[in-house]
Amino acid sequence: MSLDGIVTRALVHELQAVAGARIHKIYQPTGHELVLHIRGQGFGRKLLLSAHPSLPRIHYTEQPWANPQEPPMFCMLLRKHCEGGVIEAVRQIGLERIVEIDVRHRDELGDLSLKRLVLEIMGRHSNLILLDPATGFVHDSIRHVTPSMSSYRVVMPGCAYVAPPSQSKQSPLEASATDVEAVLRGADADRPDSPASALVGAYTGVSPLLAKEIVYRAEDDRARVPDAFAAAMADAAAQRYAPEIVEGEDGRSVFHALTLTHATGKRRTFETIHECLETYYADKAERDLVRQRTTDLARWLQNETAKNEKKLEKLAQTLDEASGADRFRKYGELLTAHLHQVGKGEKQIEVIDYYEEDQPALSIPLDPLLTPNENAQRYFRKYTKLKNSRAVVTEQIDATKEELRYLESVAQGLDAATPADIEEIRTELVEQGYIRERGARKGSRKKKNDRPALLCYTSSEGVPIYVGKNNTQNDYVTNRLGQASDTWLHTKDIPGSHVLIRSADFGEETLREAAMLAAYYSKGRESSLVPVDYTKIRLVRKPNGAKPGFVIYDGQKTLFVTPDEDAVRALPSAVKQV
Repeated sequence: MSLDGIVTRALVHELQAVAGARIHKIYQPTGHELVLHIRGQGFGRKLLLSAHPSLPRIHYTEQPWANPQEPPMFCMLLRKHCEGGVIEAVRQIGLERIVEIDVRHRDELGDLSLKRLVLEIMGRHSNLILLDPATGFVHDSIRHVTPSMSSYRVVMPGCAYVAPPSQSKQSPLEASATDVEAVLRGADADRPDSPASALVGAYTGVSPLLAKEIVYRAEDDRARVPDAFAAAMADAAAQRYAPEIVEGEDGRSVFHALTLTHATGKRRTFETIHECLETYYADKAERDLVRQRTTDLARWLQNETAKNEKKLEKLAQTLDEASGADRFRKYGELLTAHLHQVGKGEKQIEVIDYYEEDQPALSIPLDPLLTPNENAQRYFRKYTKLKNSRAVVTEQIDATKEELRYLESVAQGLDAATPADIEEIRTELVEQGYIRERGARKGSRKKKNDRPALLCYTSSEGVPIYVGKNNTQNDYVTNRLGQASDTWLHTKDIPGSHVLIRSADFGEETLREAAMLAAYYSKGRESSLVPVDYTKIRLVRKPNGAKPGFVIYDGQKTLFVTPDEDAVRALPSAVKQV
């Protein structure tokens, strides 16, 4: 994990600005995250405390969080004990990933009392605990730890708070060059090829990423590692940080409060470590939240897609069989012409095939239990059945392909969804009869919002570009928002967003940027030279009875663009309800 003890030290150092500020509001948007709205003199920020099993962290946040209609019990307890309280201190325990926030608050009797929020950043064992520092007892925690889960420490209301077990490591800020040399000598004896592992094993707060950086700065010379270690720790001790994110060519990113000279790739530097973490975790946290809330939809989509693909295979087999219908008509007619030659109980008959120029002999299978005429009639019935089924099967194949295209469009909408978009997708599937209303809301769903919130970009020429990220939004963009002179864009034969340039006058750069957005918000996001059709919106129409998001259009021209995430992020954007 990049968020090690040194990064935590940098975070807590910047958090000293909240000392003396008041906790104005407390929200718990998810089962693992807490957001504190903090206000002070000339100071107003939102502080995220996350005990997420895979994304635990603490940092200021600017992103919007959708809060549940009814706050969880832990949130209500915090509001009782901490809302309106003043933050007296924020501290880190040694160089561990444990942050304590002391809050002075008036109780029901008006007396001042001190409460302590403890955030333990420990991977899947992360937790957020409210305790009474005077007694040491736990009021409650965002995650309960029962005796059956841990024999060392129980985290339950009313239990005495026990700190996480110490790893008995040294503080790197107090280590001398001699200490580091001794650690490396031990590594030479036990693990001769792992000086970085030795540093991680010996010093608290030093992650494998930071240890690798220190060894790299020493140019892989063991003799120079103590000096490189001392230089890095001197920066941490003096609170000299250079937060950055490095995105490698494989798409994986790393971050740290200290410069990562060993990491190669695209670098992004930040003024504060809080900005660094907000940027690093923004997409990851949002996608994780979307996955949590759409697990049932994703499973349903997967099952429905597999079911329709299997159905398509069977229909194709049936159509292949139906293509041989003329052969059975031919058998019936030839058999009728040679009825006088058929003996009772025969299993086959050799006849002359009059339909071929050279009139070869043709063997026709017979059912010995039927009369010659009954055998002929059996072939005619089989021909009629297959001929009729061919039209029906062809129609079913088209309908199944259309169903698969629709499921692809829903899946694409789910891939691009934000937490705020999920309900629109779920409502669409309910209205289309694919899924049922969930129990608690069945029969009590609010009136459908006829004006969904849309993502609106502003081109480099100042022209608004609207993007529909699911079928509900696509229908609104195309059928209601667009005016006759606007330009409409969509990836050619690829599921994706409907994009609208809401202006009659724009330049080539706006058109290119709109095409980039259409390609980026499509299934072709990871491809290059994605074909994007564009035409006037008056030439786009929705057929009667068509599924949501489906349109036909003409008069189009095609651009080929390669999606560029950095270019998309560089465009100003906002969510608007128009």
